[in-house]
Amino acid sequence: MPDIIEFPDRPYVGVRRTITMTSFGLVADRIGELIAWLGERGVALAGAPFLRYDSIDLAADRLVVEAGVPVPHPVEGAGDVHAATLPAGRYAVAHHHGHPDRLAGTIESLLAWAAQEGLAWDLTEKDGAEHWGCRLERYLSDPRDHPDPATWDIDLEFRLA
Repeated sequence: MPDIIEFPDRPYVGVRRTITMTSFGLVADRIGELIAWLGERGVALAGAPFLRYDSIDLAADRLVVEAGVPVPHPVEGAGDVHAATLPAGRYAVAHHHGHPDRLAGTIESLLAWAAQEGLAWDLTEKDGAEHWGCRLERYLSDPRDHPDPATWDIDLEFRLA
């Protein structure tokens, strides 16, 4: 069963891309680069890297997604790396163990659970696209320690209205 967790504002650095379902690597593969970018600046990570879904339009196969890395304090961006903050609030959190390609079932279960509980998402819909206030996939497993994605642990964090 998912949990509801109250999170404070959380600063991060990230890169944003408009992608399709088949071009996720354009953004997801940037996580290692962001971690190296922070290391060059002497900034420690303040949590697990994530993918943040800003906009989802499955019918048009168009997603706006950020790769992000939490930081302990705001950091100035450079180039296409921007600084931002995950908004404070109540989040529904569900855990997934396994390959990221198999997240669909965990997502469906989280959405169904929230509907059953009468919970509303921080979400607006416009022209067939979902625009999320904050929808995250946090990658808890370090691929250097767990090279097989089938062994990864991933938390879904969807902000509630």
